[in-house]
Amino acid sequence: MTGFARVRRTIEQGEIILSLKSVNHRGLDLHFHLPPELDALENSIRGAVKSGVARGHLQIHLSFNRTVATDAVPLNRSLLDAYMRAFREASELYQLDSEPNLNDALRIPGMLSTGAGEELGEDVAKAILEVTAEAVALLNVFREREGAATAQEIRERSQNICGLVARMEEIRAGALPAFHKRLREKLADLLHGANIDPQRLAQEAALLADRSDIAEELVRLRTHSAHLNGMLNGEGEIGKRLDFLLQEMNRESNTVLSKTGGLGDLGLTITDLALAAKSEIDKIREQSLNLE
Repeated sequence: MTGFARVRRTIEQGEIILSLKSVNHRGLDLHFHLPPELDALENSIRGAVKSGVARGHLQIHLSFNRTVATDAVPLNRSLLDAYMRAFREASELYQLDSEPNLNDALRIPGMLSTGAGEELGEDVAKAILEVTAEAVALLNVFREREGAATAQEIRERSQNICGLVARMEEIRAGALPAFHKRLREKLADLLHGANIDPQRLAQEAALLADRSDIAEELVRLRTHSAHLNGMLNGEGEIGKRLDFLLQEMNRESNTVLSKTGGLGDLGLTITDLALAAKSEIDKIREQSLNLE
């Protein structure tokens, strides 16, 4: 599910800024953007995020701006002296009439020391993990709001599938004579005037009947739709379980399509309804990526 959260907190040692941005993903995919001094906290931050998020592609941006004491002189004098000497030597060597630019010198990495190289204390690490937990909670507020809207849309599409199943069941009831006719024709092709053991004939008739009727597939489609609604009304992670259920629903729809050939106009109508059901299942699958 998509979402965004940013938390800013000021502590004695400096300012912590953490932002989380999530987009849809089948699993949990975390990408960290941390300054080098915070690399040691990545595993702890990962654990804090995983405790509240189970699915999604997350971008995690964290920065820590240290507080510099007002009476401190963060100038790296030895580095500045070396820079000035090198500048003078280069000017004399190449006979250049120029003066060093102090602003450029102060931009040299390490020229102004803000304590970034110092080891973080336990208080800072603890505060960062607290900020992470707060950001995850805020992110989930957005995700839950989106998830509720997505779940409602899935319920509506599930209801559409039930309506399509009901229409197919009505047509199937009127198409039973056509099913029986196709069964007799297949049996006639099988016999070809030959004498066949009655038990074998009964077995073949039962097999052909099973291959022609769609009653079981329609019952399973209706049952799966009811199960889908139950999952949406329940608690806990449903994303991956929903993926599996949609695979089963799609399989039942494909089976219905494979059995409706040779039934004339009634078969074509059932085919159209089954294709509409498959379309609803595919749209639910797209939306299921938004659910955790």
